Amino acid sequence: MARNKHPEETVNLILDTAFRLFMEKGYEYTSIQDIIDNLGGLSKGAIYHHFKSKEDILIAVADRITSESNKILADIRDNPGLNGRDKLKTIFKTSVKRSVNDDIFAVAPNINNNSKLLFSLLHETVYEAAPYYILPIIKQGISDGSIKTEYPEQLAELIILVANVWINPMIFNNTKEEIYCKFMVFRQMMQGFGLDIIDDEILNRMMELVSIYEVRK
Repeated sequence: MARNKHPEETVNLILDTAFRLFMEKGYEYTSIQDIIDNLGGLSKGAIYHHFKSKEDILIAVADRITSESNKILADIRDNPGLNGRDKLKTIFKTSVKRSVNDDIFAVAPNINNNSKLLFSLLHETVYEAAPYYILPIIKQGISDGSIKTEYPEQLAELIILVANVWINPMIFNNTKEEIYCKFMVFRQMMQGFGLDIIDDEILNRMMELVSIYEVRK
């Protein structure tokens, strides 16, 4: 049945199935055979025609999630009713409050043990999120007076690298208390730039997600 599908449909079937199993069982506890058994007749050879390993499937699943997140970022970036500072705050609040995060943090692998996924995250952060979503917002903030910096490109990279990497519990084996301290430093750093964009609601939600991830470890 699945063999008759077009390649794009086959890839989507594999990713849909893998994502569901990762959510149900966790990445480490899902095997290639588990994915095959849930594909309605698709062979192992057909899977390996599109993906070299379970790790490559995970990266493709992560890329799909990132694409959905980027759509949200673009909508906020292009919102004409917000100034630059408010857009940054909205991005942080929207990003951490997404309900799908509970499932993602509950089954997420340790990215530090997955070099391909770590590289993919770093590449997306520096070469996509920073220049295409955060930088335009900072430049708008400079124009409307809500953000003050002489180094917009560097500030954009700093903000997104800290948010996506430095305080990411999936990368560093930090305790909940250590993550909290990092978040407070990030909050103070943003306030030093005149950007009071990390409020208690964002902090509390982030700590909820960290707690979910700690249970999974």
